[in-house]
Amino acid sequence: MMKKLNKNVKKMDIWDVKLTKLSTIAFTLFLITVWDGLMNLIHQVHWGWFLGAMILLAIRPMKRVWFCCK
Repeated sequence: MMKKLNKNVKKMDIWDVKLTKLSTIAFTLFLITVWDGLMNLIHQVHWGWFLGAMILLAIRPMKRVWFCCK
């Protein structure tokens, strides 16, 4: 299963990756809009937690893009 998924992901170009990211953002905004409980939860969380999560989640991709030599 994972081999097939990896093979299919390698076929994606930059537009596919960008559109996947944008659709994920749009879906997240949709959930926040229609689910009041989620909006309240997000508003109660300090912004620093989101910044920390963003930095932690971006470390590996940024290392691979900027510092990896093949």
